[in-house]
Amino acid sequence: MENKFAERAHLVKPSETREILKVTERPEVISFAGGLPAPELFPVEALKEVCHAVLNEDGAAPLQYSTTEGYIPLREAICERMKVMGINSTIENVVITTGSQQAIDLTGRLFINERDTIICESPTYLAAINAFKSYNPKFVEVAMDDDGMVMEELEKKLQEHPNAKFIYTIPDFQNPTGRTLKLERRERMIELANQYDVLIVEDNPYGAIRFAGEELPPVKHFDTEGRVIYISTFSKIFAPGFRLGWICADESFIEKYVAFKQTADLHTDSFAQRITAKYLELYDIEEHINKIKAVYKERCTAMLSCIEEFFPKNLFYSKPEGGLFIWVELPRDVDSMHIFAECLKNNVACVPGVPFFPNGTQKNTLRLNYSNMSIEKITEGMKRMGEVLHRELEKETTLI
Repeated sequence: MENKFAERAHLVKPSETREILKVTERPEVISFAGGLPAPELFPVEALKEVCHAVLNEDGAAPLQYSTTEGYIPLREAICERMKVMGINSTIENVVITTGSQQAIDLTGRLFINERDTIICESPTYLAAINAFKSYNPKFVEVAMDDDGMVMEELEKKLQEHPNAKFIYTIPDFQNPTGRTLKLERRERMIELANQYDVLIVEDNPYGAIRFAGEELPPVKHFDTEGRVIYISTFSKIFAPGFRLGWICADESFIEKYVAFKQTADLHTDSFAQRITAKYLELYDIEEHINKIKAVYKERCTAMLSCIEEFFPKNLFYSKPEGGLFIWVELPRDVDSMHIFAECLKNNVACVPGVPFFPNGTQKNTLRLNYSNMSIEKITEGMKRMGEVLHRELEKETTLI
């Protein structure tokens, strides 16, 4: 029956990370693999009150079909949150999506023709790669350093690929590296996009979770020509199970997004939207986010200390100021898939870095998540990883 599939069906493979997560679900495994928020921080008790209030006040309305654009009070609240960040918008600029992943997929459907060029950071978000791959684009990777995408490299790629469709970027606490694009580069990215007439897709699921350093405005803050499509989500700051994200863009783009979303799911979960809007009305979400930041800062600091104490010295790692991830670069000849397999034998898991490179260019990297494990488990898990890394890196040295 294989010949019945559309050609694009052969372009999409199961997510490597999702497959890894299946392996790490065993209770004895200490997992630094998934990008999971800490479940103990979900506002369960508050949501009991909020759900009651929504059903009490709105009756059956939350259970009915709704508009594709999304619940107006929630869109208004999103506009208020973005205004504080430096993005001026109205509800006409905002559409609610079923998680930011749907926003990414709709972006691919809306903009990518076969063999279009997409410019992205190297490495970049695995689920965006997989979403875009179904439209068979050409990925052009731009090198990063500790301050994010290198603008000189970006300009070079724009010169080499003058018909590039868009730049996909995660400027804040990037997944997978945890790096943040510095202020001057954000401004420069806009200048280059204007100069070379290319769109920017700014994916910002982590920006609110800054626990060190100075706040930076989104890339879209500097947008004067309406060429930045801004994507974000409530998953990392509220409840990922609600699957609530949003797109903020020029009205001409939003009109098309709405049309494409209507073919996908008609609208995002009405009940979840009303619950979230009511929570934002009754509670101070910034207070909730501050609790998240305090816990993640503590866990990130613990993991960095463990890297320093337990890992070999001949590797590099990022030092994030927020978000959920630390990126580890091993010596060039080390295969991270092998390291993953050996770590799993010790009941500890990470994510090999290979799938985060669209063109599969680098095999010696690992992504570590610190948000979903206690400090005790971080310490024990990192100690186990350190033992594996010392053993395997010593073998590499002996072979050389």
